[in-house]
Amino acid sequence: MVVIAAVIVSIALLAVVSLGVGEYPISPGRVVATLLGGGDPREALVVRRLRLPRTSLALVAGAALAVAGAVTQTMARNALASPDLLGVTAGAGAGAVAAIVLGGAGGEAIEGLLSLGTPVSALAGGLLAAAVVGVLLRAGGGRGLRPVLLGVAVSAFFSSLTSWMLIEASLDDVERATAWLTGSLSGRGWTEVLIVSITLAAASAILVPVARGLAALQLGPDMARALGTPIPLTIGTLLGASVLLTSITVSAVGPIGFVALVAPHLASLASRAPRPPLIVSGLFGALILLASDLAARTVIPTFTVPTGAVTALVGAPFLVWLLVRSTGTP
Repeated sequence: MVVIAAVIVSIALLAVVSLGVGEYPISPGRVVATLLGGGDPREALVVRRLRLPRTSLALVAGAALAVAGAVTQTMARNALASPDLLGVTAGAGAGAVAAIVLGGAGGEAIEGLLSLGTPVSALAGGLLAAAVVGVLLRAGGGRGLRPVLLGVAVSAFFSSLTSWMLIEASLDDVERATAWLTGSLSGRGWTEVLIVSITLAAASAILVPVARGLAALQLGPDMARALGTPIPLTIGTLLGASVLLTSITVSAVGPIGFVALVAPHLASLASRAPRPPLIVSGLFGALILLASDLAARTVIPTFTVPTGAVTALVGAPFLVWLLVRSTGTP
């Protein structure tokens, strides 16, 4: 509870700072007053209509990615398991690009996510990637570095598919898809916030009944079976929730990596828990993505860095550390 309270306070403070930073700076006190209904018309426009959707999306998207990562790591009993490393993010990205550049399911001629074409296509791509990785892991085992190696192979395949679609697409579709592939919160609005929020709520409702099974799986399949956990149903439900969270979030903000990997580990370390607590993981994910987006907007004053580049800059060294630790473990 102390950790949860501390992270919530950190998120609130960082959100106030994020809402006040920009070409039109606003002091934290004025930001709070504007959120509470005060402020002059210009401050209300900047805070509520221009900056609040982006900040809200950072919070819900970061939480969704982190919960997906915590579920994947616990279910696989592998610290290296995360949706972006196992190819789910690349599969979802390929599905979303298909909706954008091929016009599948109404994805053409509609900016943002004003139709369900992009989320549905991203979910289909994420499910396909998860199915491929699952079959390969079942055939060859899923311990050590094998999941990462298989994930790299599956990610390379879907990335190649994405590149092929970009080559065949029109220039307008390529420009839109390329901007989306950088992984950014820029230009998003309340539509994306609503879609990711509904997905996070639905996934949470799915995860609540199987939370006991998730804890049992941490002990191994044999012990979980002895405790009465229906293994196939539990794994299928957990995998479906993880893919749902990852795919829909990717369709909203693009393939932002490493949040799903880093946040669960920070949650475990802060809580001193044997497995990543889902609520704490979600809060850390929201904090990480909000901080990354703030850094992307402020590090270079005259240029906005893609948020995905900031998360990669932080997450890549963390992955190297995990790989070195995993290789050195007998």
